[in-house]
Amino acid sequence: MELDAGAESVVLSASGCGSFVAEYAHLLQGDAAYAAKAGRVTAALRDLTAILSTETASLDAGLGALPAKPASVAFQSPCSFQHGLRNRGEVERLLMRAGYACTPVADAHLCCGSAGTYSILQPELSKQLRSNKLAALSAGKPARIATANIGCLTHLASGTTTPVDHWIELIAERLGV
Repeated sequence: MELDAGAESVVLSASGCGSFVAEYAHLLQGDAAYAAKAGRVTAALRDLTAILSTETASLDAGLGALPAKPASVAFQSPCSFQHGLRNRGEVERLLMRAGYACTPVADAHLCCGSAGTYSILQPELSKQLRSNKLAALSAGKPARIATANIGCLTHLASGTTTPVDHWIELIAERLGV
């Protein structure tokens, strides 16, 4: 994806927010006062992975002579990231480029149980989904778990002692920022 350097963008790092903003134009297409505005916002939306993926030369230069980080990471791809933003595999590629070892995650397409208010409205089922997801994430014995959505992050972190971070925090850590 080529980005126009002079264009304004709406950059979101939370996949739940991003997948909703991606629908603005569709949701407001019949609203005379907001349809055009919503279309501009949706058109300007850029997920952080899309931007960083176009900047791999800068990323590589920033990583430069840093030694590979042996820490293994299991990436939990949020439903909003996979299905809403149709982003699959890009974060794992960026993490590996930054020197992390990504462990495989069985049934990676399944929900962690957070799903917005789902964890509040269906707590028992939500906890079971979280347990299932944490078992899949932990199978490769990762040192850390990374995700792309704050709801998933807090939900997963409440059920494990393994550190759970947003994936961009791991990239920033490797870059020393």
